[in-house]
Amino acid sequence: MPELPEVETTRRGLALKLQDRRITRIEARRPDLRFPLPADFAARIQGSQVEALERRAKYILIRLSGGLVWLIHLGMSGRMVIRQGWPNDIGQHDHVIFGTDDGWSVTFNDARRFGMMDLIEAQAVAGHKLLGAIGPEPLDDAFTPAVLIAALHGKRTPMKAALLDQRVVAGLGNIYVSEALYRAGIHPERLAGSVAPKRLEKLVPAIKDVLLQAVEAGGSSLRDYVQTDGELGYFQTRFRVYDREDQPCQACQRPIKRIVQSGRSTFFCGHCQK
Repeated sequence: MPELPEVETTRRGLALKLQDRRITRIEARRPDLRFPLPADFAARIQGSQVEALERRAKYILIRLSGGLVWLIHLGMSGRMVIRQGWPNDIGQHDHVIFGTDDGWSVTFNDARRFGMMDLIEAQAVAGHKLLGAIGPEPLDDAFTPAVLIAALHGKRTPMKAALLDQRVVAGLGNIYVSEALYRAGIHPERLAGSVAPKRLEKLVPAIKDVLLQAVEAGGSSLRDYVQTDGELGYFQTRFRVYDREDQPCQACQRPIKRIVQSGRSTFFCGHCQK
């Protein structure tokens, strides 16, 4: 599933072509994705001007003229691909296509159809059922060690699970939690509430550094994800533990281990992470 860096990379790519442009044509080629599309979905968007493109956790928010916000989640395999002109080679999994007043088009392709789209009145965004309980953005200045220490206080869940909880911190997923915990030297199975504050003070900058480096690299392309121009992300070439089972740790040369937590693979160094 695309995580924060992939979603942020997608948002930035869309902003280059959509900011201040008018959506002159839109086709929803099916009535639903993961959930049914809103009533009159295409009609409510067509003719609107894009006023801003934002990200909240793993969601893209396109603010439209008239007070509507177009909420998008890429799901497991969703991608947004930008091209000049309306596409002639529309595929089976190209579910939503829209074009702008300067001749660019965007295709939302989602083979597994776990993505979703919704339309929200601007004043209702903060309380939306998918957004209301989300925790702080990890790249914001407001996400500090003190905030993380407070959020993890008394938690008896493993560190890996605690950081995947979107109520604790927004947008983190399997890849970047594994990478951040390695850089901070924290074992993914350690109970979150038992980690000393001094160690958590190292984790916050580790999270920020991993995410910023991944955004700079265009995200990680492991299966379906591509950038909006169709190019692959390349942060996977910088993984220190993720997907590196039995390969040597870059610090101690001992083999990277893999375990399964809550049905997901976790990669770590049993020597460097305590």
